[in-house]
Amino acid sequence: MTTGNATKRYETPNHPFQGERIAEEAGLVDRYGLESKEELWRAQSRLRDFRREARRLLGAAQGDVEEAGEMGAEFVARLQKIGILNEADDISEVLTLDETDVLERRFQTVVYRQGLAATPQQARQFLVHGHVTVDGARVTAPSKFVTVDEEDSIEFDENSVLADELHPARAEDQE
Repeated sequence: MTTGNATKRYETPNHPFQGERIAEEAGLVDRYGLESKEELWRAQSRLRDFRREARRLLGAAQGDVEEAGEMGAEFVARLQKIGILNEADDISEVLTLDETDVLERRFQTVVYRQGLAATPQQARQFLVHGHVTVDGARVTAPSKFVTVDEEDSIEFDENSVLADELHPARAEDQE
């Protein structure tokens, strides 16, 4: 017996056996160090939700970008807070996003981009094993969305063996 919400948080592809799509997905899974395509599909579903909301707001404003921006000010502010949109972007920019914009904001990718790990796969391992903190709190979820404010407070846990700059796993990064 399961408890809680058993609803999937992603949609699978309509045509499961398309060679070009499979190769593209495999490249993204490898590039971002994802555990499975399910994580990629979750990112695609999240992006789909963002686009759907932007289209709804633009449609309600009958294509007037300024009016839609006012109606969706909270929506745009939320996307700016998690770093998907820049401060200068408006609601129409949401329609030009792709899945890499969403994948770049995952905790695993941010740790890798900041140079705390040599590869995305190593970044995932450091996170899952509890070596990295955000604002002093240990976070073990690689899929967590990192806000722009949290980015500067990502570091190795002071109790972790990786906190030592001479640790072999870090030696290559610290040049």
